[in-house]
Amino acid sequence: MTATGTTRRAAALAAPVLAGLLLAVLPSPASAVAPAAGSEVGGPRAEALRAAIAPRAGDPVAGTVARVSVDGSTWRGGQDDRVSGRPVAPNASFRIGSINKPFVAVVLLQLAAEHRIDLDGTVQQYLPGVLPDAFRPVTVRQLLNHTSGLPQAVEGVQGSDRDAVIARRFEVQTLDQVIGWTLRPADRPWPGPSFAPGSAQEYNNFNYRLAGRIIEQVTGHSFRTELTARVLRPLGLRHTEVTEGAPQMPSPHLNGYLADGAGTPVDVSEQGGNPESMVSTPADLDRFLRALLDGELLPPQQEHDLLALPRDAAGRPVPSLTPGDCRFGPDKGLACYSAGLMGIPLQDGTVAWGKTGHDLGYSNGFFASADLSRRLVYSTGDSGITPAPSLRLAAVVFGPFAG
Repeated sequence: MTATGTTRRAAALAAPVLAGLLLAVLPSPASAVAPAAGSEVGGPRAEALRAAIAPRAGDPVAGTVARVSVDGSTWRGGQDDRVSGRPVAPNASFRIGSINKPFVAVVLLQLAAEHRIDLDGTVQQYLPGVLPDAFRPVTVRQLLNHTSGLPQAVEGVQGSDRDAVIARRFEVQTLDQVIGWTLRPADRPWPGPSFAPGSAQEYNNFNYRLAGRIIEQVTGHSFRTELTARVLRPLGLRHTEVTEGAPQMPSPHLNGYLADGAGTPVDVSEQGGNPESMVSTPADLDRFLRALLDGELLPPQQEHDLLALPRDAAGRPVPSLTPGDCRFGPDKGLACYSAGLMGIPLQDGTVAWGKTGHDLGYSNGFFASADLSRRLVYSTGDSGITPAPSLRLAAVVFGPFAG
């Protein structure tokens, strides 16, 4: 992700902040399920959903695209871009940010099903010499569920000068560059482990940069090649691609913006990134999420691994160290990330599974109830990490989170 160190840190914390703010805007169970009459395209609670994405005073949002499915009915909507004045198509493409993590996890889990990797094999085994000697063995499983204890990723333009970020947004970082900048920086002491591997959970993009590098090492192919063959082509995801640094956006697309030093929004839709950066659409992400949670992509053991939370010797989820993270349900303050996904307990006793994602100028998310009867995909073109429309959409679709 091409962003400042501050922006990257904020993006890493976006999922827990989203969950925290949702609690403040969620309606009562009765209002959450109240039907709305009328819709141009049909679908669930159309008026409430249109109201959720309509801009309000203080919303840090340019445009919004969303797709909601409830009990077999689907609503598709877009809110006009307030910067350009142009309409946003309901099938607009956008940069998905960390929603790429479930895609990375699927490839590794499929390789595990093929016995080409062992989830309990180590980074030191698959990438000899990559981790300095200061680090204890870190398993592939610990990368996927954020219990590695590795330092936070260093990638993209550093500092807080937004004009510099905008000017250098086309830069492309290889996985090896990110690994080098993170583990062997030239301008400061080399970092050590944050905690003993497996003892706690801390959300960290660097885990998935190493996971992508393991995919390359084991298969001899790029992440793009493996994902296309294993997921995109079999599921017919024709509007999803790993961009590999290509800055162009397909048409139609949602524009992403970042305010420059003078406060003027600049269109940053075209940008570089890293070999795991992806572009997709609401329909494609909904198809992927259904296939992921319905066992279409993984055998039973790997499906179990996909949704398993990291636990201690007593069987309790390990502590969450990310500030504001995992603050819902009976296990508040304990791990809520599995292999590429996060689980949010709902007030009705079920769990919504999904992921948020952020790229420069974009805030996104996709979530589904465990039975797939309620699903939400959204993207907003903005530079904030907790856009209000996403909070309002989630409130309509899922109702209250568990207290």
